[in-house]
Amino acid sequence: MTPITAHTGRAVALRRDQVDTDQIIPASFCKRLTKSGYADALFAGWRKDPGFVLDRPEHAGATVLVAARNFGTGSSREHAVWALRDGGFAAVIASSFGDIFRRNAWRNGLLAVELPEEAVAALADAAEADPGFTVTIDLAGLTVTAGGDRWEFTANERQRRLLMEGLDEIAVTLAEDEAITAYESARHDWLPAAGPRTTPARSRARL
Repeated sequence: MTPITAHTGRAVALRRDQVDTDQIIPASFCKRLTKSGYADALFAGWRKDPGFVLDRPEHAGATVLVAARNFGTGSSREHAVWALRDGGFAAVIASSFGDIFRRNAWRNGLLAVELPEEAVAALADAAEADPGFTVTIDLAGLTVTAGGDRWEFTANERQRRLLMEGLDEIAVTLAEDEAITAYESARHDWLPAAGPRTTPARSRARL
């Protein structure tokens, strides 16, 4: 994973509360067996509306989605995060998130930043007034800056550190490969194992 210490990008406002994961990506798209290729699925139901904000030419290339309250509620599908990421977004700013969505976002390199409602409203107003309006999210300083304003936010320290170092959970586990190998080599063969293991001769003798 590419390390993320900060992101600066143009913002687009989606002024809808309670946007759940089924609205972010309908369930019919979740049958795919990959973790990428979901750009066409992002808000697929809403894109049938010719006036949908994300389809307006002036917002093409926006990378910061300014949402509203309770973004990402509903089912725990990671596909919602993958669709946002594949749709070009590096961050979502909202006044509140679904807990599972927020964890999935940080684990997959999508910044889910929670700010007070008045800050989110100010960002949305600015993004609507100027399609070129940019927002900077600084992971090192835990700040959001835009248009001369600055807000602080909080983040899970472990998830923040992993993103800044470009690591995911698999990479963290692989970093302990030597310790894991040493433990497994010294582990008694009669103990429970995750995979198939030959029954020791002394155990077979008792059967």
